[in-house]
Amino acid sequence: MGDSSNPKAWFFDAWSRIYDEALVQRFVYRPVHDVVLEELRGERPRRILDLGCGTGLLTERIRRELGISSIVGADFSPGMLQQASRKYPDIVWVRASALALPFAEASFDAITSTEAFHWFPDQSAALRECRRVLAPHGRLLVALVNPDFEAIGNATLVLSRLAGQPFYWPTARHLRSMLEGAGLTVEAQRRVFRPISGWLLPPVLSVARK
Repeated sequence: MGDSSNPKAWFFDAWSRIYDEALVQRFVYRPVHDVVLEELRGERPRRILDLGCGTGLLTERIRRELGISSIVGADFSPGMLQQASRKYPDIVWVRASALALPFAEASFDAITSTEAFHWFPDQSAALRECRRVLAPHGRLLVALVNPDFEAIGNATLVLSRLAGQPFYWPTARHLRSMLEGAGLTVEAQRRVFRPISGWLLPPVLSVARK
């Protein structure tokens, strides 16, 4: 969706205060992070961008568990990045919009984006930027809620826009179409089991290659 207004940094700055809470991580983020790490282990990319990194938990796990030394965490929220840099000062943290990434072409072998893509105000433009900064044959791993029906995504967009913080959940089919439209080849789309909300609003990991 390209017609949503820009997300407001203050919202994510406020969310950063509870982002690392154990229950939030266990029931929302950790299951998705586990699947992303499993996927990355297959090829062990040398240079990784974690886009929408939040407070850096996945970024640090990738570095620690996979032994990746060249990793960058990027986020729109100063509050998220402040916490990330305080906890992990030896990782490079960059404030950036997904629509205009401050990196040269072919800078990364892999890009991860978990539970962030729905906030991007122009998702197609963000995917084109990801393709630009990916090296040849590099992979993009995008994980977020993909509802089964387009009407659910459209309804959440309308309601979230009324609340002043718009976001859009595409279906897996719609996301595949956007990835292909950005010049990427979709290799896999797999559902991620998540306690409590996983059956109603299932996250999906989409893996695409340049």
